[in-house]
Amino acid sequence: MKQKMKRALWVLVCLMAMVSANAEMIDGINYKFNSSMKATVTSLSGSGKYTGHIAIPSSITTVNGTEYSVTSIGKSAFSGCIGLTSVTIPNSVTSIGDHAFAYCSGLTSTSIEIPNSVTSIGEYAFKECIGLTSLTINSVTYIGEGAFYGCSGLTSVTIPNGVTSIGKDAFYGCRSLTFANIPNSVKSIGESAFYGCRGLTSLTIPNSVTYIGERAFNGCSGLTSVTIPNSVTSIGSGAFAGCRGLTSVTIPNSVTYIGERAFSGCSGLTSVTIPNSITLISTEAFKGCQSLTSLTIPNGVTYIGEGAFNGCSGLTSVTIPQSINGINNDILSGCTSLKDVYCHIESVPSTPASAFKDASISSATLHVPAIALTNYKSIAPWSGFGNIIALSSGDEVPTVKKCATPTISYNKGKLSFKCATNGASYVTTITDTDIKTHNGNEINLSVTYNISVYAKATGYEDSDIATATLCWIDSNPKTEGIANNVAKVEARPVLIQSSNGVLTITSEGNTEVTPIKVYNTAGQMVSSSSMTNGMATLDSNMDSGEIAIVKIGEKSVKVVVK
Repeated sequence: MKQKMKRALWVLVCLMAMVSANAEMIDGINYKFNSSMKATVTSLSGSGKYTGHIAIPSSITTVNGTEYSVTSIGKSAFSGCIGLTSVTIPNSVTSIGDHAFAYCSGLTSTSIEIPNSVTSIGEYAFKECIGLTSLTINSVTYIGEGAFYGCSGLTSVTIPNGVTSIGKDAFYGCRSLTFANIPNSVKSIGESAFYGCRGLTSLTIPNSVTYIGERAFNGCSGLTSVTIPNSVTSIGSGAFAGCRGLTSVTIPNSVTYIGERAFSGCSGLTSVTIPNSITLISTEAFKGCQSLTSLTIPNGVTYIGEGAFNGCSGLTSVTIPQSINGINNDILSGCTSLKDVYCHIESVPSTPASAFKDASISSATLHVPAIALTNYKSIAPWSGFGNIIALSSGDEVPTVKKCATPTISYNKGKLSFKCATNGASYVTTITDTDIKTHNGNEINLSVTYNISVYAKATGYEDSDIATATLCWIDSNPKTEGIANNVAKVEARPVLIQSSNGVLTITSEGNTEVTPIKVYNTAGQMVSSSSMTNGMATLDSNMDSGEIAIVKIGEKSVKVVVK
C-alpha cells in the first residue's frame, strides 16, 4: 500500500513539474511555452482577472533562466476583463487568438494598438469591445469570424490590403460604423459581415469580390448607395435586406442568381436594373420595396420565387418575359398601384389565385400575345384583369445593351481608358504587391501594377472587364539611387495586355530593340519576339486563364492570359 502511495506521489510531482515547465506567471502575466522557445499569453484562473494597464513584453525569462519570445495572445487570454483599461502589444506578437479581448469594455482606441507584426486576428477576438472607436490593422491577412462583433462604438476601420476574406459576423452590430474600406485583395464578404451597421451611408465593393454572403449588409438602414462590381456572381439571401435608405441599385451582368430576400424591405428603392444574365429571382427577393414604380424582368429569367415582389405597393408597370416557366404564389401580392402588366408568355402559365392577391388588377390592363388573348380572358386569375388586350409591336421585352469593353493605354505617367459607348464612366482596380507593410531590413520592389477596369453607362449593362499589367524595365545603361532625398530610377514603362491568347506589349518612348520571351508555368518557352519601336505582339498559344511568364529583357512578369 505504501509503495503504491509513493508511486502516486511521484507521478503527481512529475505532472506538477511538467505543468510548471509549460506555464508560468511572470510580472502578473500568465504564459504557456512551447518547444520552439515561443510564449503565448494566457488567461488567469477566474474570469476577468487582468485589470488596469498590461504591458506585454517581447520576451520573457522563466524562473529556470530560459528565455522565450512572446509571439501570440492566446484564446480568451483577456476575455471578460472589464477592468482592463489599456494594453501594450509588442512587435514580436504575430497572432491574436479567438476571444482574446472579448467583452473588454474598458479598452479604447487610444489604449490598445495592434502592431504591424500581427497577421492574424482570431474569431470574436474583440467581441463587444464597446469602447473601441477606430482601429487600424496594418499587416493582418486574416480576420476571423465575428472579430469585431458588437463593437457598437466603432466608427471607422481600415482593412489592409492582403486580407482575402471578411469573415462571418466580422462587424456584426457595429452600429456606429460610418466608414469601412474594403481593399482590392478581398474576394468574399461573409455571412452577416456588416449586419446592422446602420451608420454606413455609402460603400464601394472592389471588383476583386466574387461573393456577397447571406445577410452581409442586412439592416444597414443608412446605406444610400452601393456599387456592386462586375466580378460578383451571386448575391446571397438577405444580403441587402432592410437597407431602407438605398434608392437605386444596378446589378452587374456577372450575377446569375439573386438570393431569397436579397433586397427585401428596401423601402426607398426607386429603381433596380436586372441584367440579362439573371436566370433566377428567389423568394421575396424584392418584397416590400414599396417605392419601386416599374420593373422589367429580362429574357433569360426562368424562375421567380414566391412573393418576389410582394408588397411593392408603388409598382405601376411590370414586364414578364416569355422565358418564365410559371407564376408562383404572392408574386405581385399587395401591388396596389398596378396599371399595366406586359406578359409575353404565349401559353397561359399555371398561376395560383394568390399571385395577384390584394393587387389592383381589376383596374389594370393586361397585355398578352394576340394568339393567347382568348385563353387569358377565360383562365383565372388572369381573367380578373379589368382590361385584357393584345401586345403591340412596341411592347417587346427591352434588351439592355452591354457597355463596350474599354481599352487601356499609358502615356507620360497617366493611365487612360476609352470606350465606344457614349457617356461611359470607368471603375478601376489597381493592385501592387509592394503596397503593404513590410518587416525586415530589405524589401524587393517589383514595381508592377495589375490593372482591371470596366465601363458603366446609364441604360447599359456593365462592360466586360479589361485587364493589363504595367511594369518598368531598366533602360540601357541603368542608373538608380537616391539624390537630395528623392529616389531616381532610369526605367521605361511597359504595358502588357492579352486578348484571345495574344499578348500585346507597348512601351512609351522606347526605341531600343528588346528581346521578349513567353514561358508557361512549367518553364517551357511558348513564344518569343522582340519589341521594336516600343511595340510587340506575340501569340502565347495558351488558353484563357493560364498564367504566362513574360520575360522582357531581364524583367519577368506574370500575366493571366485572356
